[in-house]
Amino acid sequence: MNSTLNRPIRVLVAKVGLDGHDRGAKVIATALRDAGMEVIYTGLRQTPEMVVNAALQEDVDAIGISILSGAHMTVFPRVKQLMDEKEMDDVLLTGGGIIPETDMNTLQALGIGKLFAPGASMADIADYINNWTKAHREF
Repeated sequence: MNSTLNRPIRVLVAKVGLDGHDRGAKVIATALRDAGMEVIYTGLRQTPEMVVNAALQEDVDAIGISILSGAHMTVFPRVKQLMDEKEMDDVLLTGGGIIPETDMNTLQALGIGKLFAPGASMADIADYINNWTKAHREF
């Protein structure tokens, strides 16, 4: 399973729901691109269904959701449920935003990947996605 990557890691960066602040998502998208990943940015006001369908169409290795609206306890479980229904077991679901640490722990217990708070290092985020992908996907 741990084979050498012969294509760039593909990451879908999404803003789900009514959250209209996308500066952080754009910064993350640029940092991941600069780290050598292919990044698909979905834009604002996506539904969980739109995100999962785009991830399938784009054959991504990871989905990163940026959320500042406080809807993280609804959005992440719904995206995870849709991913499970579509058997996307080898796609990382990660993200970040204004998420209390207790909620981060609860979401991770549901199978969602590491979540990042404001101020997280771009290098740490890129390394996490790289390492997870290399450990869970075959290229």
